[in-house]
This record gives sequence, C-alpha cells and structure tokens, in this order.
Amino acid sequence: MIGRWHGLVIDCPDPDELATFYAELLGMIRVQDDGDWVVIGDAADRPGLAFQGTDDYRPPRWPDPLYPKHMHLDVRVDDLDEAERKVLALGAVRQYRHETCRVYLDPAGHPFCLITQ
Repeated sequence: MIGRWHGLVIDCPDPDELATFYAELLGMIRVQDDGDWVVIGDAADRPGLAFQGTDDYRPPRWPDPLYPKHMHLDVRVDDLDEAERKVLALGAVRQYRHETCRVYLDPAGHPFCLITQ
C-alpha cells in the first residue's frame, strides 16, 4: 500500500449546491467549506467527497464518449422506488431504469447510480 484513500474531488459550477445534494443523498455532513471548495463526509478526519468550483465547467453527456462522465458513484439502497422519489426531489434527473440499477444525473450533470445489489 502506498497510501490511503482521502477523498474524491468532483469539479462543478456550484460547490455549495452539489455538496448539499450529495450530503442529503448520502447522509453526510459538511466538514469543510471554503467557498469554491466544499467537503462532505461522516467526520472531518475520514475520507470524503470534495466539490471544487470550476469556472469553465462542461458537464459530461453520458453515454456520449465525446463528453465522458469522468466518474460516477454507486449508491446502495434498500428500496429503489423510495430512493428514486427522494433523489428526484433533491434535483436529480432520471436517465435509465433497470430492475436492480437506476441511473440519474446530479444537478451538475454527473451520472450516479442507485443499486440494490
């Protein structure tokens, strides 16, 4: 092992908006907020998700390979229908539905999946 995972950094146009979205989705808290750099996690000394403001942000156009997704999160849930209702209320946009996986776009256009297995 060379190191330990510290976090995932996601470029976006509005770090506050995207951090709020993912904090609600994942049950995390805001552990750092410097305006254009916001970090959420379960504690300040543990790995988290960081959102970095980018002036020239261009969202992915999944599944278009000319505009790659760069990253996505898989979020395990117990009930897809209930979870879908909640993420849509937070501002997600549904893209694809499957029996055990559903794909959405977050408010900045990043894809993420709700999964049951």
